[in-house]
Amino acid sequence: MQAVVTGFHAIEESVNAIQKSKKNPQNVKLFYSKVGPRVKKILATAKEAGVSSVQVENSKLDDLVKDLPAALQDHRGIVLQKDVQNKENSSANYVEFDSWLKQAEQSFLSEKKSITVVVLDKITDPHNVGAIIRSCDQFGVSLVVIPEHKSSNDIENNDVIARSSAGASAWVPVAIVNNLVRTVEKLKESGFWVYGADAGGETCGKIDFAEKTVLIMGSEGQGISQLLEKQCDTIVSIPTCGKIDSLNVSVATGVLLYEIFRRKNK
Repeated sequence: MQAVVTGFHAIEESVNAIQKSKKNPQNVKLFYSKVGPRVKKILATAKEAGVSSVQVENSKLDDLVKDLPAALQDHRGIVLQKDVQNKENSSANYVEFDSWLKQAEQSFLSEKKSITVVVLDKITDPHNVGAIIRSCDQFGVSLVVIPEHKSSNDIENNDVIARSSAGASAWVPVAIVNNLVRTVEKLKESGFWVYGADAGGETCGKIDFAEKTVLIMGSEGQGISQLLEKQCDTIVSIPTCGKIDSLNVSVATGVLLYEIFRRKNK
């Protein structure tokens, strides 16, 4: 199956990820119509990464993006096409959770580096998932955990997530798991302190976040599920003064991740 990526950020980071991996980028190809400064930079990186580039008419690019959502059809003169069945060309940094946890435990013991894990509970809007991954990249999150069911988790094939993350999905480790509750239990057994985001909790600015932190973000409609909430050590809230009920989940995640990052690095 072929996937199409548009947007300068998303394409740049996909190409950068291929270059960093030093894997053979088979079945990945760039199509471009004009060579502006941004496109020229992308083409140069693609050449270093071994990604083939083909100059085509603008009508060819229009044809490539015609099946994308309307918001993603503005290709701005360059499109990346890839075979998503080839795992070596994945634009999503998927990891296996148990293996990641074992490596994280060893890394924490040897390097004493702070670790932050974000767990997304039934967040179905791909725009929110992409924006959250972008914030995770900016604030040093070590892992994003997404459930296999009842969530927007197809990062590889979902162009909305790729574009909303501005390419960060190529860098931030993501684990797709079958059972969120059991996953959080494993994190607790490994010494993580679990914070659930919800109204009525402790103000985020007053919390000294643990060196091994899990932040659970629930869906806007239902919040954190009851079984997951029982796993939380602390409920954390963002003080606001607006007239509507709450912040968008991606905005709230960004605020909390900034606070966690700031307090861990003060």
